[in-house]
Amino acid sequence: MFDFRLRVFHTVAKRLNFTKAAKELYISQPAVTKHIKELEAHFKNKLFERNGTRIKLTDAGTKLLGYTVELLELYRRMEADLNAMREANVGTLRIGASTTIANYILPVVLPSFKQEFPDITVELVIDNTEHIEQLLVKKEIDLGITEGFTKSSVLHYDTFLKDEIVLVASTANPLAEVSSVEIQELLQLPMLVREQGSGTLDVINHALNKVAIKPEFTTVMQLSSTESIKLYLRNSDCVAFLSIYAVLNELKDHTFTVIDVEGLHIERNFYWVQSQGAHNYLAKLFIEKASSYNFKL
Repeated sequence: MFDFRLRVFHTVAKRLNFTKAAKELYISQPAVTKHIKELEAHFKNKLFERNGTRIKLTDAGTKLLGYTVELLELYRRMEADLNAMREANVGTLRIGASTTIANYILPVVLPSFKQEFPDITVELVIDNTEHIEQLLVKKEIDLGITEGFTKSSVLHYDTFLKDEIVLVASTANPLAEVSSVEIQELLQLPMLVREQGSGTLDVINHALNKVAIKPEFTTVMQLSSTESIKLYLRNSDCVAFLSIYAVLNELKDHTFTVIDVEGLHIERNFYWVQSQGAHNYLAKLFIEKASSYNFKL
């Protein structure tokens, strides 16, 4: 029912590339061009400026993109609500998850959810907390699952799961023989840290500030994913703060060890995040399913 030309325009506008849009939509590039030309003729406005192989939105294109985002969101809500009325669990659920959650929590939830609801398509975007919240504000996803929050007035937060951040080292690290360190010693250790905007980094900094310690680590490297930090730890004498869920396997096979930091205990919650006033039936279904799962540490 939704005008396919608007879906084509939305995809081109987000990718700013006709070839990528064609691949994503499973149509030919000439078909993409045809749909865009039809829209430009209909609205009597150029939607894209072309400079060789590069394109960018015109003012009219930017205006149309805003309306298209709203229309797509409204159409998705309409389909979900009407399907819910006849108890038909079908449709597309767009989830945005922080990296720790996407890599270590969702893999145990998504298979059972898909098995129970085979007609629901889940699209997953993985990024840091800050970007996930931005995607929600722009209505590019339906549900966020984050490691922290910015207390945005346009977003609603509910607690999903409790997590603990622990200081980790390789068992080959000489420091592994030490059961604990003092906070002041912590600041002298060669540290791997996550990128700015990471929910994990925000929680660590907040915990140190609470005990009157300025988080000025001896940073060896800033890395953008937990997996890259874990690989670096395996081959170095560095340490890093990581979610306990992220290192469960390594702790079980004695690849990593946890080093206690005296006077410092870092806990946080994972959060469900939605736009204020959002009533997405498929998101509600997923929240109920994931919240009933027994996560064992």
